[in-house]
Amino acid sequence: AKGRADSILSVVNVTESSIARDSDLALPILAGAEIGVASTKAFTCQLLVLGALALEAARQRGTLDAAELAAHLRGLRELPGLIHQGLTIEAECQRVARGLSEARDILFLGRGRMYPLALEGALKLKEISYIHAEAYASGELKHGPIALVDEHVPVIVMAPHDELFDKTVSNMQEVMARGGKVLLITDATGARIAGEGAWEVITLPEIDPLWAPILYALPAQLLAYHTAVAKGTDVDQPRNLAKSVTVE
Repeated sequence: AKGRADSILSVVNVTESSIARDSDLALPILAGAEIGVASTKAFTCQLLVLGALALEAARQRGTLDAAELAAHLRGLRELPGLIHQGLTIEAECQRVARGLSEARDILFLGRGRMYPLALEGALKLKEISYIHAEAYASGELKHGPIALVDEHVPVIVMAPHDELFDKTVSNMQEVMARGGKVLLITDATGARIAGEGAWEVITLPEIDPLWAPILYALPAQLLAYHTAVAKGTDVDQPRNLAKSVTVE
């Protein structure tokens, strides 16, 4: 981008990095030292910084009124408490992971804001447990991936009770109708509406949809971690991976 873009903004954890030095503006995520190769807290902090950047851009452009902005900022301030509550699912993730560790293939589904979180869950699982995992936008399920579904392929569905929930549940029911094992990750309302018939349900606190991806990163990463532990792989130093990528 250098020499071609009007200006370059980077989101970095190390403010002395070459990327930061080559940028016109560097936004630090303040995650602290990230020891594990499969970055987890850096992912969460990047989402926070990008979310705050989006809110500031909306404020400057006038696409959010003062009340809407205040509501989103209130949701941001509530995040630490909700994450603290969300961490209580760890024992449940550990139990479910024992079943996941026996699978050869795992699918992740998410719609809208949850699709990137499905990608994060699949990536972390591949990186540290060496289980083949793929993520799909829920609406693409019937365009091919559903052919992979049987009783041996767990399907992890990330679906808070938001404006897209009903569509995601429809996809989930398609999986269950074909004998697929569904792990539903949702909130209490979603579990009450759609939890029946699922293989497992992990319930998170209800949250402002804008900030839901940050909360739903917890089960995405905890499931990968405990699956890898159950398999006996090196969680912090996965094979074939390096902390810094030094080739183009």
